[in-house]
Amino acid sequence: MTDPKPITSLLIANRGEIACRIIRTARAMGIRTVAVYSDADAKALHVRQADEAVHIGPSPARESYLVGERIIAAAKATGAEAIHPGYGFLSENADFAQSVIDAGIIWVGPNPDSIRAMGLKDAAKERMIAAGVPVTPGYLGSDQSPERLAAEAAAVGYPVLIKAVAGGGGKGMRRVDDPSDFADALVSCQREAASSFGNTQVLIEKYILSPRHIEVQVFGDTHGNVVHLFERDCSLQRRHQKVIEEAPAPGMDAATREAICAAAVKAAKAVDYVGAGTIEFIADASEGLRADRIWFMEMNTRLQVEHPVTEEITGVDLVEWQLRVASGEVLPKRQEELSINGWAMEARLYAEDPTTGFLPSIGRLVSLDLYDDSARVDTGVEEGSEVSPFYDPMIAKVIVHDEDRGGALRALASHLEIARVWPVKTNKGFLVRLLQSQDVQDAKLDTGLIERNFATLTQRPSLSARTLSDASAWLLRDSSDFNRLVTGLTGFRVNRNDTARQRMQVDGQSVAFEYDPTPPGSRFEHGFADLQIDGSQFVQVEGDIFEIRWDRSDGGLAHGAAADGAILSPMPGRIIAVEVAAGDVVTKGQKLVTLEAMKMEHSLTAPFDGTVAELTAVDGGQVSEGAVLVRLTAADAA
Repeated sequence: MTDPKPITSLLIANRGEIACRIIRTARAMGIRTVAVYSDADAKALHVRQADEAVHIGPSPARESYLVGERIIAAAKATGAEAIHPGYGFLSENADFAQSVIDAGIIWVGPNPDSIRAMGLKDAAKERMIAAGVPVTPGYLGSDQSPERLAAEAAAVGYPVLIKAVAGGGGKGMRRVDDPSDFADALVSCQREAASSFGNTQVLIEKYILSPRHIEVQVFGDTHGNVVHLFERDCSLQRRHQKVIEEAPAPGMDAATREAICAAAVKAAKAVDYVGAGTIEFIADASEGLRADRIWFMEMNTRLQVEHPVTEEITGVDLVEWQLRVASGEVLPKRQEELSINGWAMEARLYAEDPTTGFLPSIGRLVSLDLYDDSARVDTGVEEGSEVSPFYDPMIAKVIVHDEDRGGALRALASHLEIARVWPVKTNKGFLVRLLQSQDVQDAKLDTGLIERNFATLTQRPSLSARTLSDASAWLLRDSSDFNRLVTGLTGFRVNRNDTARQRMQVDGQSVAFEYDPTPPGSRFEHGFADLQIDGSQFVQVEGDIFEIRWDRSDGGLAHGAAADGAILSPMPGRIIAVEVAAGDVVTKGQKLVTLEAMKMEHSLTAPFDGTVAELTAVDGGQVSEGAVLVRLTAADAA
């Protein structure tokens, strides 16, 4: 074996937050960095932070970040010695990894054979069974006929989980509770799998009713050493995508930790693993965490989004370890030198609207303030950046570290509550409510917690009359003629209590309240953001941001876009299924159109019983935000 040779120049085959994260460590190690970027990312933060940047194509990922030949060409043109894939995109593509190696460039990741061994979930499970690692009951067969899959699901027993064998990141997964829903769920799962991974093959797993998602960080080097860096709990998920992660896992006793971490090391050694990887387990938590109720699910042969919580409790820079191992060095620490220090939690702050089922929100970040000394913020955007429809809508990862879980919970909720993002919608208030919920506080976690409490967690708080009155005064606080402005307001009349009936526009809806026209002073009970744009004021309550402005119209409450029967596209995207035809009679809740946007499928349904009066959606067609896709006539319309 040749002596280690430090990497001096590195190309990051990724974008956004993870590219910035890798650049930060590379710079600290004295390594020159090269970024790649698409049209949409020409002004992105990772492009400006790198020492050099290369344009690799149009905005869609399939024409830029997923074109391996262009990335390798960029590395050769810039003299980059190594390529780090980050996560997502080509990070678990064995053919790309091999192409990098064949080009004489260092691949910062596991060898291609290890990626292939763990890349298909069915083959990975078979290998784990052979290695003595416990796996979840299910069907891994090659017969993919709908009839065989349905029969195997019935044999396993409902509920079951349909999973794309090439899947990851929550894509290509469907829970099915009833046999009558299996066929539709299978078609949807296979369609998403084909779009995301180019492979429609699926497996069937028993769905654990009280599941916790526990994963173990493993690390191997080229000298045959493999260690674990303890576990993370990633049970707080929506649509199989992680929302909050923490390390260590609450309720994990020493014996169970030893068993699960030993199983993870055994799994990594079974595929001769090199570099950073994660062994994911599903635990039946109905009786707490027990070693005999935890099963292997899959391995992610890359760095994970949630790796910072492991870094925070171990004091290890995992990206630095990746670069050192890729250059041929021995792992910097032995197993006995690694230990858990305190508690860490991470929240994924997304540009999405929880009130619309977490549909992505795009646009310019006019105001963005996420920073203080209490948290680590990993992000790829800054104030003024654009949230693009082409990529994952993550704005940032907010990570805190404290002495214990209670302190970490309080610190993370507090940080998120005061953070400011506008006008793009975010899941910030949802995250605060989730962290403050009693089940999370008590560590009564499972992957269904968010779904069970969906209505409560996604319900934005109501603004009290006092808050609106304070906001009114705050809007007028700099007025040189306060009384003239007050008396000119629509609906104002003086009464004995010096209050007036007034209307404000709150996030575009007219709200009436009793207005106290006392000049603003120190009586405010809420903190008002110091940002005013175009006559609007912004108020934060329980982590949610409300836009407030005077309502000078005769008003009435605003109604939804579908009140006239128009079904609008909530964002730019591509129509992948049209379920109705002009003239069809439909019922409330019936699926009309399926839209693919920002790597997710979104079903648009009928808001009431009626008839399809107009159909403009075309299968495969690209649509813009706000485009009318279907127009319905109500069943009781004259």
